[in-house]
Amino acid sequence: MKFAVIVFPGSNCDIDMYHAVKDALGEEAEYVWHTAENLEGYDGILLPGGFSYGDYLRTGAIARFSNVMAEVIKAAEAGKPVLGVCNGFQILLEAGLLPGAMRRNDSLKFICRNVGLKVENATTLFTSAYEAGETITVPIAHGEGNYYCDEETLQELKRENRILFTYEGSNPNGSLENIAGIMNAKGNVLGMMPHPERAVDALLGSTDGLKIFQSIVKNWRESHVVTA
Repeated sequence: MKFAVIVFPGSNCDIDMYHAVKDALGEEAEYVWHTAENLEGYDGILLPGGFSYGDYLRTGAIARFSNVMAEVIKAAEAGKPVLGVCNGFQILLEAGLLPGAMRRNDSLKFICRNVGLKVENATTLFTSAYEAGETITVPIAHGEGNYYCDEETLQELKRENRILFTYEGSNPNGSLENIAGIMNAKGNVLGMMPHPERAVDALLGSTDGLKIFQSIVKNWRESHVVTA
């Protein structure tokens, strides 16, 4: 499986994402600059964390208009797996690929530490390697991770089981219903604030994030099996 790691001016987790796919997972990965106008050669799209365009205006607001985002939207519409982490999640929200918006952390401070996450739905292409209700440890590093949506959207997310991860224990940023990660209605776009790509090596304190990438690859391969 071949992944595109999208790089915006200000991205700073692209190397972590590349390492997770290439070294920890053993799959193909390439950096793709924000000016790219074709993603047809890639099976999965990864939007890493960072501070795209310096987070001017709003987080992800400028990156949403990069050339490559038209291709990311096209890939999502074609059913390819798209994962946005931290700033990548914020960009997916701004692009309309996921519902809701991000606000400043309740503390108005940047938070960088490990958090507990509860796997709310283990039947998706991003979470099938987990058990439902499993608690995992993944780091966060953000100043605007306070997820918000209106009541109608919240009920839709709950009804369709599209809240994949919630914060276990204390809520680090004030996000609605402890939400840490959500999926689109089609089931192929995931946005999450915690950094699974920073939890793929025991030397870093946790390998709990690796299962997200393993789930993507397993489900992609199963869907691309050629039968005689």
